[in-house]
Amino acid sequence: MHAPHQHKPEPMPDGMTGRLPAEAPLAVPFVPFQHDNPPQYSPEEGLSRGTIFPGLDLPFHNIVNQTNPAHGTLLGEVMALSTALLELGLYLDTHPHDKAVMQIYGHYLEKLRDARDRYVKAHGPLMKQDAVQDGQYAWIADPWPWDYQEGMV
Repeated sequence: MHAPHQHKPEPMPDGMTGRLPAEAPLAVPFVPFQHDNPPQYSPEEGLSRGTIFPGLDLPFHNIVNQTNPAHGTLLGEVMALSTALLELGLYLDTHPHDKAVMQIYGHYLEKLRDARDRYVKAHGPLMKQDAVQDGQYAWIADPWPWDYQEGMV
């Protein structure tokens, strides 16, 4: 009887994964301090990895999500940009003078507005504030986002 094949993740290039200091005790939360304008993943990769900042990327048992079911769809674009903006906003809470990240934030905000507008026009309301369309309240109109088949949105 053969032992089950165990997948060993490929190591990430230097500087592309977070590192805990040797003195960081187990089971005590620790977040590395971020310096100004830290490296970033694309919004799409950040959504899959759980953070857009490689320096904060500390995968459990070095297991990394390889796929995102919404990748390549309009909904996936909205999700990725929303996640990136959330992360950048948290970063800017502690680094309010980082002009480079502020520019990226503004760029992603414009892209999200455009993607949300395209989504709403194509598929209907995404959020309650999108519910009034053509003078009609469309929040309860079918199909709901979870009713779509994979790849439709």
